Amino acid sequence: MNLKEIKIFLDEEVHRRNNQTELTHDKPDPLLIASKYQDETVALICALFAYGNAKLIVKFLESLDFNLLHASESEIRKSLSQHYYRFQKPEDVIQLFITLKRLQSVDSIENIFYAGYKKEESVLEGLWHFMHTLEKISPSKTRGYSFLVGTLPKKINSAGTYKRYMMYLRWMVRKDDLDMGLWSKIDKKDLLMPLDTHTFKVSLKLGLLKRKTYDMKAAIELTQRFKTWDKHDPIKYDFALYRIGQEKLL
Repeated sequence: MNLKEIKIFLDEEVHRRNNQTELTHDKPDPLLIASKYQDETVALICALFAYGNAKLIVKFLESLDFNLLHASESEIRKSLSQHYYRFQKPEDVIQLFITLKRLQSVDSIENIFYAGYKKEESVLEGLWHFMHTLEKISPSKTRGYSFLVGTLPKKINSAGTYKRYMMYLRWMVRKDDLDMGLWSKIDKKDLLMPLDTHTFKVSLKLGLLKRKTYDMKAAIELTQRFKTWDKHDPIKYDFALYRIGQEKLL
């Protein structure tokens, strides 16, 4: 396929998949759980645990009581003492809930992201500001917790894709039959591709990416490619690309 044919193919996939039948237990995705609650904090938890097998992610998220975000810290510790997921021990899950509970008394997640984003309309600057804020609230350094919430890169050139955060921003900023569009202060034109191994491999196979390294530079390059197709909403291709890779359609 040439680029024109690829664009037609992907536009059709975007249109075909933009409906709630893409979010079921037969076609699991963490957005299935996040969209039930329509809450920025619950959605962030769903996004941060979105690594590994999709069915296991959904199963774990369904085991969580999100009402604990309004409970006392001792109640959180007691209720989550048996909860673990892959690299996260119960102490890491507990720490995340306590951190996000404390965060609610600081400001909304949207406002914290926006404080970093607004100067240069950069979602990465928004993310760095958000991560700084999390560090101040909870300077936990366990491996499981650090993996979950991420660590600030020493320099942007060595940054990973921050896929789970970029996916979270897609959910929050875009509004269609899948993405929730709970935020209004960040423009969808400034979003970056939530590049995971599925979308990376599919993008290489389709010739959408030249960069062979799986990192933030590749995510930015792919975003720029999609901006030539839709400068106002380049990330609309993300979910379709992900499903194409997951379902091995190529």
